[in-house]
Amino acid sequence: MAIKFQYNKTSLQQIEKQLKMRQRTLPIIKSKETALRLEVKKCKAEAAELEEKLQSQIGGYESMYALWGEFDASLVALKDVELDVKKIAGVRVPILVNIQLEVRPFGLFSAPKWYFDGIKLLRGLAMTAVEREFVLAKLGLLEHARKKTTQKVNLFEKVQIPGFQEAVRKIKRFMEDEENLSKSSQKILKSLQEKREKKMDNEQADSEEFTVVNMEV
Repeated sequence: MAIKFQYNKTSLQQIEKQLKMRQRTLPIIKSKETALRLEVKKCKAEAAELEEKLQSQIGGYESMYALWGEFDASLVALKDVELDVKKIAGVRVPILVNIQLEVRPFGLFSAPKWYFDGIKLLRGLAMTAVEREFVLAKLGLLEHARKKTTQKVNLFEKVQIPGFQEAVRKIKRFMEDEENLSKSSQKILKSLQEKREKKMDNEQADSEEFTVVNMEV
């Protein structure tokens, strides 16, 4: 990243201000990145657990496959999902509060006994599927935020801070060289001035001596 600057004191102050701001912010961003990494890891583990649970429930569904032809799957429906929003490491993510399932009435005496098991199995499948979807949504948001934070850490740590530090060094070196050159020029001018004054003093002394000699003659 090319840092634009000028070789003067005002530009130096602006660059130093930008550098200090990034140096103060970097530890905060790093802490956020660490927190997000931990949350992403935790969320992935939770998603894996729900996936395993869902597959297990699907396995139970398949074991009763021969009976599902007689079952009315519309008996179980998703009625409502209660949500909340929570900040995790500075990121707003949806939180699942409650899942409301609706079971339509059916003939308790006319329906086969395994209907109750079927309804229980479908309820479990629906609950786990919804939970997994929300965990995956949360994971997506956290992972996106983690990637952006990592990019910002890399930008500050590997590009901007070194770039501003190099700009400060260049400006200071230029100003030091300019100051040294100015001092050298002043010394040279002073030396020339002293030589000129000494010459003038010598010429004046010679002139006075010549006048005295002439007066004596």
